[in-house]
Amino acid sequence: MVAELSKLSSGEQELVYKAPLLVCILIAGADGTIDRKEIKKGINIAQKKQKGSDSVSVLFKELAQDFEDKLKIIEQGYPYEATQRTPLISDELGQLNALWTKMPQSFAKGYYDMLLMLAKEVASSSGGLLGMNSIGSEEARLIKLTMIQNPVAG
Repeated sequence: MVAELSKLSSGEQELVYKAPLLVCILIAGADGTIDRKEIKKGINIAQKKQKGSDSVSVLFKELAQDFEDKLKIIEQGYPYEATQRTPLISDELGQLNALWTKMPQSFAKGYYDMLLMLAKEVASSSGGLLGMNSIGSEEARLIKLTMIQNPVAG
């Protein structure tokens, strides 16, 4: 467990661990189809992010184990239709806002930045001309993760 999460309840910690998976599902499924390329990109990012020594990397080291299995299990708990799934996931991700003050600011900022980067990378992994880094309109609408506030915004 990441020490920066010690002030959180077990449910709050679970949300912090679940949020990157939710971001993958939200963005990958924005166009109605969760594409295999988008899932692979999420896995790839999780594996890359675990290589650092900071606490966000430690969190990703734990998350990267069985990432795809975790993602599929979580995905099954949401409606198949993107129009029904997106508001539920957005509301759940929005719950992170209440947790920012319970975490060290540097960890919260690094975690938030990682979620934004993950959203952008998953969105650009599929679609466009020959699948080359084009972001669809639904993905573009969600990519800024506006339901999550910047923990260090003034």
